[in-house]
Amino acid sequence: MLGCAAAAVGVTGIASALTREFANRSDFVRGVLPPGVPGAARIAALTFGLTLIWLSRSLALRRRRAWQLGVVLVVGLTVAHLAKGLDFEEATFGLLVLAALLRFRKRFDVPGDPLSARPLVVTVLACTTTAALVVVLDLRGFRGDRVEDLLAAVSLLLGFRALHLWLRPLTERVRQSAEERRLVRGLVRRHGDDSLAFFSLRRDKSYFFSPSHRSFVAYKVVGGCALVSGDPVGERAEIPELLAEFRRVCHSRGWRLALLSVRSELVPVARALGLRAIKIGDEAVVRPSTFSLEGRSIRKVRQSVTRLEREGYRFRVVAAGDVDDTLRAELERVSAVWRGSNVERGFSMAMDDHFSEPETFFAIAELDGSVGGFLHLVPSGQGYSLGAMRRDPDTPNGLMEFLIAELMAWAQARGAEEISLNFCVFSDLLVDTPRNPLEAFARAGLRAGDRLFQLERLLVFSRKFAPEWRPRYLCVERLSDLPLVGMAYLRVESLLTPPGPWARQRPISLAPRE
Repeated sequence: MLGCAAAAVGVTGIASALTREFANRSDFVRGVLPPGVPGAARIAALTFGLTLIWLSRSLALRRRRAWQLGVVLVVGLTVAHLAKGLDFEEATFGLLVLAALLRFRKRFDVPGDPLSARPLVVTVLACTTTAALVVVLDLRGFRGDRVEDLLAAVSLLLGFRALHLWLRPLTERVRQSAEERRLVRGLVRRHGDDSLAFFSLRRDKSYFFSPSHRSFVAYKVVGGCALVSGDPVGERAEIPELLAEFRRVCHSRGWRLALLSVRSELVPVARALGLRAIKIGDEAVVRPSTFSLEGRSIRKVRQSVTRLEREGYRFRVVAAGDVDDTLRAELERVSAVWRGSNVERGFSMAMDDHFSEPETFFAIAELDGSVGGFLHLVPSGQGYSLGAMRRDPDTPNGLMEFLIAELMAWAQARGAEEISLNFCVFSDLLVDTPRNPLEAFARAGLRAGDRLFQLERLLVFSRKFAPEWRPRYLCVERLSDLPLVGMAYLRVESLLTPPGPWARQRPISLAPRE
């Protein structure tokens, strides 16, 4: 309510700044105040009004620093109303909102980010210095319009940067204790029926446990968004209460809550908490017991397998705990050649270190002792989940088809019920005929970005193996959160980082799932 009231004060300030004052009041002010003050007050009213409208969202989120800045802005706007033309009506409205802000000040209990203090001081000093240069140049009669305009623009940008730092929500560094990792590993083994559960063991995720410590969510805070990676893991009866409590904690810290790539089974729970579920793609799952290279529909895969076998490639599976130094060097070589200058990607559906967990496996294609390509597999409740696939670009086409076909035979012999191959984002848009101009526009955009994100190529590749398609959802509290959550999602998956010197040098972690 106070956020709406602040926005209303801002709108009133803008309207007042853009309209004429009463002549008698304006003449009185101009006779009392020094020349130029009423005009400056008009500009101040416009500026404060715009800032209050922008600030209203943070006030609605009960942020303490937004309240502090809101009080200053309402006071400043009230003074500006009086100074520009004795606008008593607008000033009275501002004073009423100021009284309400002071009356309910304890409700604004969401803390700011203490880590923003140092960059905020630097930004404010830079902004003040730039603004002072503009004033000095003007006083000295300097007539360099372009220079003044440039300095004014820099001051404006620095001002926005300062406001962003001041209102930035609490950040959280990822911290995992050895005890937490031991507990999470045990819960994943007992309850990790989701194909994404094992990826909770990445070291860039924090954990939030239920009071009994029999369930948890894995998450990371990026840009003020708490991104939960996959379904919560643990006792099913605890999941609703666990998510409700985590949501309360998010609100207390000013975070937007988002559940990434959750299964359809969790959607009713999310909706019961007031979250909105949006389908973002489908997971391709293949059952080894029914997989076959027979038939016309899979003939291209069959031809690839036959060709690779004829050329001398052999298949073997090695547990990560059994990889020796020689094999590790080969795997890292293939990974480095395949990645090139691209960044390491993955968060919700990839491991950050594929050698650290001995329960994972490498499915390897070799020729005369040299690794041509490999798949990295993590265990899931019903079988295995593919976390990465790499090959040497000099190997023949069809190497990945060869690896997956051989993997199915190996998994069937081990009694695995399913293999989760890939997650295909926006597969409905890429496959189905657009139903309206908006879907047609989105489809064209996805295809245009295929060179960078390879969404359509991944979908075409996965369809070769006639998989079952299981929907995955993104859950948010408000549709208005989608832009910021979407940007945070892309950032955490490293999809916004360009290739080149920005590429992070980490061992084998580029997943095929993006």
